[in-house]
Amino acid sequence: MRTALRIVGFIIGGLVAVVLVVVAGLYLNLVRLRTAQYSNPVPNVTVARTPDQVARGQYMVTAYPGCAGCHSSNPSAAPPVLDGGHIAGIDALGNFNAPNLTPAGPIKDWTDGEIIRAIREGIDRDGHPLALMPAPDYHHLSDDDVQAVVAYVRSMPAVQRDSPGVNFGFLGTVLTSTGRFPLSNQPPAGTVTAPPRGPTAAYGTYLVSISGCTTCHGPALDAQNIPQGPPPGPSLRIVKGWTDTQFISTLRTGIDPAQHRLNEAMPWRQFGQGTDDDLKAIYQYLTSLQ
Repeated sequence: MRTALRIVGFIIGGLVAVVLVVVAGLYLNLVRLRTAQYSNPVPNVTVARTPDQVARGQYMVTAYPGCAGCHSSNPSAAPPVLDGGHIAGIDALGNFNAPNLTPAGPIKDWTDGEIIRAIREGIDRDGHPLALMPAPDYHHLSDDDVQAVVAYVRSMPAVQRDSPGVNFGFLGTVLTSTGRFPLSNQPPAGTVTAPPRGPTAAYGTYLVSISGCTTCHGPALDAQNIPQGPPPGPSLRIVKGWTDTQFISTLRTGIDPAQHRLNEAMPWRQFGQGTDDDLKAIYQYLTSLQ
């Protein structure tokens, strides 16, 4: 009996040791990934902060790409104030909080180029990758639009509010360490231009590319091959059976033509604040898909 208990004890002790080694390895790999340094050049640009830029930036922050959804403690406020907010819907992965972007926050001493690099390439001032920054989408932001966002960020009133920051839980550590929930670093964006604004499929393609639609709806927006992350969304090919008026109404009321209420994981309130022309552009793009 004592021999059997000793063997069981050895087995349990061995399993515990293996688990501890694996967990320690995952944690150390997460630390390695988060402290990696990238040498992407900082854009040499100083944003003019004209009234037109500030107005455009406010629109971008509100609707497309909708920075207020993560960076504001009150995303529905008008105008939005990016004083830092809790990122909901992924609490199983850890406690994720976006930083305060007002002039009282940590980026107050960054250059405009460093902010632009962070937005489009997911790299902080020191070259470290940012967590949960949707740089794969913002990578497509045009030079004009990303500078407009910076102009608006610089124009906001300073709000003294500390963010708890990013804290990975066990599941988040596992997924990030194994590449299933990657960090945000992207290659240098270079010069990016957008199609002319208007209710066209070309401009709709641009708006979809910067708004994170593929994260939930799949790379082809057909609800297939959806990456690890937020709850999956349905195929957007469904809008082929709608009119543009019905599409706009759906994003402004949260109720589709069949009287189904949209899932609250879908940021329809954010997208619904887009102009009629922008929403028609997205509709034109979606209905052009094969």
